[in-house]
Amino acid sequence: MKSVLSVPLIEGSIQSTSSVVPQGAHLKISNTPEQQPVSSINEDIIKIVPPPATASSMKRSWFKRLKSGLNKTSSSLSGIFVGIKFNESLFEELETALLIADTGLDATTYLLNALRQKVRIEKLTDAQQVKEALRQLLIELLMPLELSIVLGRAQPLVIMIAGVNGAGKTTSIGKLTKHLQLFNQSVMLAAGDTFRAAAREQLVIWGQHNHVAVIHQESADPAAVIFDAVHAARARGIDVLLADTAGRLPTQPHLMGELRKIKRVIGNAMENAPHEILLVLDANTGQNTLAQVKAFNESLGLTGLIITKLDGTAKGGILAAIARQCPMPVYFIGVGENPEDLQPFVATEFAEALLG
Repeated sequence: MKSVLSVPLIEGSIQSTSSVVPQGAHLKISNTPEQQPVSSINEDIIKIVPPPATASSMKRSWFKRLKSGLNKTSSSLSGIFVGIKFNESLFEELETALLIADTGLDATTYLLNALRQKVRIEKLTDAQQVKEALRQLLIELLMPLELSIVLGRAQPLVIMIAGVNGAGKTTSIGKLTKHLQLFNQSVMLAAGDTFRAAAREQLVIWGQHNHVAVIHQESADPAAVIFDAVHAARARGIDVLLADTAGRLPTQPHLMGELRKIKRVIGNAMENAPHEILLVLDANTGQNTLAQVKAFNESLGLTGLIITKLDGTAKGGILAAIARQCPMPVYFIGVGENPEDLQPFVATEFAEALLG
């Protein structure tokens, strides 16, 4: 597999060697400058966690942004526990606040029932004690979502990214690329949203910004583009391939069928791939988020989630709803536009930011 390269914007041709996908030749590789693969870590499986070198000041800055993004919910919930004595009315106000925060009926009922039991067993009488008890219950509920992507178990590790239009898939891919590079991972991007020029251009810009190759082709079959990207990544010794896909509503069966095709074709290109199938979710969509998770999971078999836009009008309680109704790893959460604004999900941090 050869590519003819030129600088500064490198374009080449990769010919598909498979008869499974008829379209896929003459794909472009955009790169600045030509990247030498970072040393492989296939022999050492590691997990994505906050980098140990991250300064405490950076950590505080991240938590401040997260707390600011969830301020509306935090203020609403915290206000319930201020200046009152513990009584039954506190539970009634808390139920309303949790429902408004997109926690959903199931998770709200679960948390309140568990809180009542904890209050009774531990004989809590102070409102602040009850608040702390709720924080611990929320952490326990969210903790199973706090898992990490395991790197090094395949080369390349193929990660397929899905989601509805506007959820922030392409931006999340750019940020995730930067995060992976902190772990000495070489990354390649595949522009599977082939019919939307803006999506391809945005991904190429992210590729230039992060100095990684981008496989793309206008109006090509998305499965063919990603198929050839897998072969290109293997040929160049790339550690991680991030495959973008076109945004689509889960209520459109033919479009969901295209996603299933992409998954099958990736499996034809590399055994046991894709190794991760991530759904990017806009936290501002509220309870509709649950419908998206269920539909995409049914079609693709999701392995994890990325929750974006927690810096806007998002209420945050949707993570508790996910934990109750369709629990699966929340690998990352996002609170802004900068690369450092996408960070691994940590249950204790999130509960602290949500409850104040």
